[in-house]
Amino acid sequence: MPPRETKRAELPLSRASPAGVVEGYASLFGVGDSGGDIVMAGAFARSIAKRGPKGVKMLWQHDAAQPIGVWTSLVEDAKGLKVAGRLDLSVARAREALSLVSSGAVDGLSIGFRTKRATTDMASGLRRLQEVDLWEISIVTFPMLPQARIDAVKRTTRPLHEIQLLRLKAKEAALRFQRKLDQCGAHTPF
Repeated sequence: MPPRETKRAELPLSRASPAGVVEGYASLFGVGDSGGDIVMAGAFARSIAKRGPKGVKMLWQHDAAQPIGVWTSLVEDAKGLKVAGRLDLSVARAREALSLVSSGAVDGLSIGFRTKRATTDMASGLRRLQEVDLWEISIVTFPMLPQARIDAVKRTTRPLHEIQLLRLKAKEAALRFQRKLDQCGAHTPF
C-alpha cells in the first residue's frame, strides 16, 4: 500500500464565522507545490464520490489526534478542490483555530492522501498526481502549496451576545407595550 502523504496549499482562509464556518481551496490544479507535485484536474473525483465530505477528516496541522470540525462540502471546480466546513466550537483546539484564522495568523489548507495514480516527468522531476485517495484536509500554518488558503471565514455583523441582547430588549419592549394596552383597556385581536 502506498504511504500517506500531505500537501499544503496556500490560499488564504480569510473569513470564518463566529459559528466556525470556513471555506477555501485545499488544492489547486496544475500548480506545482514546494514538494515537486502537481495535482491534476479530476484527481479527487473518485475519492469524493466514495467518501463524501463526512469521510474526509478536518484536522489541525495534520495531527490525527486533533480533529477540529467537519467538512460539509468538497467540490472540484475549474480551479481546484474547493472546500467548506464547520469548526466544532465545543473543542478547545477548534476555538483556538477560529481565533487564529480570524486574526489571519493561520490561513493555510493542506491535504492528506494516498497516491493512486501518478506520473513523473523525467526531465523536470515533477510528479503529476492524476488520482489520489483523499483522507484528510488540515488547517495549517505552512501549506506546501503556497496558494492553498482559507479564503472565507464567515462572520455575522454583530457578536452573538449583542444579537441576544437586542432580542431581549425587543421582547421587553413588546411586553411593555402589551402592559400599556392592557392598562388602557385595549384588547388585542388575537
